[in-house]
Amino acid sequence: MSVKASVSISEAQEAYARDLVAQGRYATLSAVVQQGLELLREQSQATDALRELLAKRQAGTFVSLEEGERRTQDMIARKKAEHGL
Repeated sequence: MSVKASVSISEAQEAYARDLVAQGRYATLSAVVQQGLELLREQSQATDALRELLAKRQAGTFVSLEEGERRTQDMIARKKAEHGL
């Protein structure tokens, strides 16, 4: 479902959006704006997920550098074995 909305953009933004349409990369100015909003939504979700991951890691236990390197090497070896490498 589409919703009509009035938005204000700068002249430079309008020129860029119209250029994208003229290049055939997007069918309409609305499509340009919709794609921009979708990218912002995805970026926001990724940022939220990263913040959540960092909060979990900060609340958890930490291992030494050596133990972290060992675990990383073990994981790489397992993944290579899973893929026959």
